[in-house]
Amino acid sequence: MHGVKRVRETPEAAAAKKLREQSKIKEYLALNDELLSKKASDDWSRKAFDLTTRILQINPEFYTAWNYRRNILLQGIFPASSPSEINDLLTDDLSMTTAALKLHPKVYWIWNHRRWCLENVPDGPGSSTEGDVNGWRKTNWDREMFVVDKMLDSDSRNFHAWSYRRYILANMPVPRPETAELAYTTRKIESNFSNFSAWHQRTKILSSLWGSGKLEEAKSKEKEFELVQNAMYTDPNDQSVWIYHRWLVGEGNDKDVLDREIAVIQELLDEQSDSKWCMESLVHYKRLLLKNHASSVDVGQLTMDCQRLLGVLCVLDPARRRRYEELGKSERVGREKCFSFSPREAVTVIL
Repeated sequence: MHGVKRVRETPEAAAAKKLREQSKIKEYLALNDELLSKKASDDWSRKAFDLTTRILQINPEFYTAWNYRRNILLQGIFPASSPSEINDLLTDDLSMTTAALKLHPKVYWIWNHRRWCLENVPDGPGSSTEGDVNGWRKTNWDREMFVVDKMLDSDSRNFHAWSYRRYILANMPVPRPETAELAYTTRKIESNFSNFSAWHQRTKILSSLWGSGKLEEAKSKEKEFELVQNAMYTDPNDQSVWIYHRWLVGEGNDKDVLDREIAVIQELLDEQSDSKWCMESLVHYKRLLLKNHASSVDVGQLTMDCQRLLGVLCVLDPARRRRYEELGKSERVGREKCFSFSPREAVTVIL
């Protein structure tokens, strides 16, 4: 760092550091060998269980240790335990994984073990709360939602946490209102339009609400278009926004919606003349007009528009040139003209 005097490490200090690192490696390898040996001999003892704890605290990505830990619980510890004791054991494992996630929030195996803990509550997830031991199941599912909220507060784009959130929502004994979850995604999106996971979550919730008739689709979609258009203008280069917009438009059977959204995107392109996503989206929606409404549109003009946009995209985004060429071919938009732009001509078109 600037202004901070660098302290040179003495040869003695460097040697001592190296020895400590070698000692840690040696210790880990010894633990690893011991664990694999116990696993091979079907050792389901408490000592073996404690060994998995030690090694997972060092390396939470060691999925064999997680698998072995679960087998120890199922084969050796659970059969000799009461339902209340099993709940205590599972609570301890949830606490252990909570601590691990603070340091390793994107390790799949930690999230996977949390799911396993919930699925092995004696009553089982999603069943009646009658007979639930001390209300453990409801309390812990509620706590899981609290944990995942905190994880997403820390990193709102952690797709592991979003996936786990969907799992929790689908299995909570007392379902969370979908409108509440919709409001949650709104807050996450408004704080960061680039949150693809929040947009994706929103598609799931809205599809369910529209399908069940709990939310009027037409009126709701208009609000969604307002939200996504605001996001477009905030950051026209954000891919997640455009993907959500395409989901919202759907297959393009509503010509009025297509015409309106094309006009909105064209207005944005007039301001952001080098926006690749504006151009790609215009081509996509104009192709939908050609495909679904050919009898009521100016086919020649739309074809020329696609031709021009694809030609500019070939220059702006040469890594995907072949893709644009294939799009031009599939719509027969005059491939020779479409891809005859020189860099100078492309700049002229953009400006």
